[in-house]
Amino acid sequence: MAKKKSKKHARKSPSIRKKKNSKSKRGLLGFIIKWLFVLGLWACIAVAGIIAWYAKDLPDITEKATFERKQAIIVKAADGSVAARYGDIVGQQITVKDISPYLVQAVLSIEDRRFYHHTGLDPLGLARAIIVNLQAGHVAQGGSTITQQLAKNLFLSQERTYKRKIQEAMLAFWLEYQLTKDEILSAYLNRVYLGSGTFGVDAASRLYFEKPASDLNLRESATLAGMLKAPSRYSPLRNPSLSKQRADVVLQAMVDAGYINEEQAKGQSKGPPKPTQKPSNEMAERYYTDWVVDQLNDLIGTPGEDLIVETTLNAGLQNYITQTIDSVIAAHGEQKHITQGAMVLMRPGGAVVAMVGGRNYNASQFNRAAQALRPPGSSFKPIVYLAALEKGWDPQDIIEDAPITNWRYRPKNFGGKYYGEVTLEQALTYSMNTAAVRLMKEVGPDAVIDTARRLGIKADLEPDLSLGLGSSGIPLIEMATAYATIANGGLSVEPYGITKITSKSGTLYYERPPEQFEQRVFHPTDIQNITSMMHSVMEYGTGRGANFGRPAAGKTGTSQESRDALFMGFTRELVGSVWLGNDDNSPMKGVTGGSYPAQIWRQVMQKAQGQYRPFANADFQPASSFERLLEGLFWSNPANKRTPGEFNTRPIRPLRDKNSLPESRRYNN
Repeated sequence: MAKKKSKKHARKSPSIRKKKNSKSKRGLLGFIIKWLFVLGLWACIAVAGIIAWYAKDLPDITEKATFERKQAIIVKAADGSVAARYGDIVGQQITVKDISPYLVQAVLSIEDRRFYHHTGLDPLGLARAIIVNLQAGHVAQGGSTITQQLAKNLFLSQERTYKRKIQEAMLAFWLEYQLTKDEILSAYLNRVYLGSGTFGVDAASRLYFEKPASDLNLRESATLAGMLKAPSRYSPLRNPSLSKQRADVVLQAMVDAGYINEEQAKGQSKGPPKPTQKPSNEMAERYYTDWVVDQLNDLIGTPGEDLIVETTLNAGLQNYITQTIDSVIAAHGEQKHITQGAMVLMRPGGAVVAMVGGRNYNASQFNRAAQALRPPGSSFKPIVYLAALEKGWDPQDIIEDAPITNWRYRPKNFGGKYYGEVTLEQALTYSMNTAAVRLMKEVGPDAVIDTARRLGIKADLEPDLSLGLGSSGIPLIEMATAYATIANGGLSVEPYGITKITSKSGTLYYERPPEQFEQRVFHPTDIQNITSMMHSVMEYGTGRGANFGRPAAGKTGTSQESRDALFMGFTRELVGSVWLGNDDNSPMKGVTGGSYPAQIWRQVMQKAQGQYRPFANADFQPASSFERLLEGLFWSNPANKRTPGEFNTRPIRPLRDKNSLPESRRYNN
């Protein structure tokens, strides 16, 4: 029996072992499930903690989001065209129903094709973004839905971090809960940035195509939708070719989404839409418009309204000057080491019609016409000679042009040539340095500085003899103002560019009177004589390169080692000042004021010919003896110590050597 039981027990052993193995497996599986549950629970707690941690930094989304923007300023040229826009331009608040269906379809195709089917997040798009970001090692792609983009625009910063992405997702869920899909899409299209300071598709549509967003055609809609990725890069104003390429991508996306067919897409690929606004030439005008916008606070304070600023800008001449300076530097800059140029063009009465502050505004916004302090060189000499005329000197009085050996300041003539005894008119015509410094010493630095101040120069001037050769740094616009005062017949000039400032609602903040009060600061005879002397500069002297066959007066200027080269001059219509040089103050190679600056001045004046009425104050002939007599009787300038007398009114003759100089009475020096 025992053996039988033993055998029976032996036969049951495999079954028992199987049961034990089964129990063992169930125990292991239960253990795994248990710990997976525990780990999952802790993971949920961790995620909840992360969400709670990020949620504490969220803005108060129970309050209505405010849309803060910069004040919008539109600057207009004299002809009424828009020269520049500043600040943020926001269009009318519109709904999806008010927008062209093409634009809605284009935006959905390229930005969020599954917009009407997700709940704020697109898992497929998010997964794609995660893969790209992991491969790049940083956040390189957003993968955001339109709802997420709206959440970011409403509540969050533009930083690309995982924290912001989590917060963005949380806000997207909240928006989806609070708003309908059409409300979300409308809010997005009303706030999205589309370049050139525009916010919203309505503002962008009116800027680029001068029509409301409801009237956009298929191609225009694809263009605007394509700009969402990079508004400046794909702007039809700045980069028409890139804009077209991007619009083609949008059209193909619309085909893939089923909104249009291939034939419709191909029919829109013949060419980009033609924007109604000017292309990137707008940048050429920014030197001018920056200058006038900087004056707004002084004129009207800081009103909260959007403003329209009307100016004296001649957009055509502004662009022409920019092109002329650029072409000269492009042709000769490398050989002559010229990298920058500037020009101010103004009416004798002070209206600035053009101001180019550099070769390329995109590369440098520093305005060399208004902000740079550069020595004007010999273009300052007319101020010395005008001071001498006020002191009683005569254009035909004699001054010595010879080496200076016994003074602490010992300037030399350009080229090392000296002509002995010369008239003041000849000394200015041929830009004789030693003669100008001798005259400066006779007149006195204080008198020259006083003359400069009445001419409109406000920069600091060193009261030493080197000032006579233009050693002090003076803004180009102040030198233009000085020459304008001479062109205006000795009446004071204040440069201006703004004629009217209004709000978009029509409120008038400022309007320049048609005739501003002008104070006489120089006697007409002195102005007539200095004008005649400067006319000789252009007829016979260093300024011959600027002569274009019309009555004009001017002066060349070249600083030491050709670090600055200038030409200043005026006609009866316009005053122009040109500067060429380098921002690092390095010398140019053989460039003088009578070369490229004179060439630029001549070309601009030829271009401007006939565009403005002449000023009656400019007289290019020397004063007569009768005019001198009247001056002595009626002009009571205390600085004027001369007595009326006759002087030679012959045209100046070209210099050959000191023996060929015309005879003239001598004034003790």
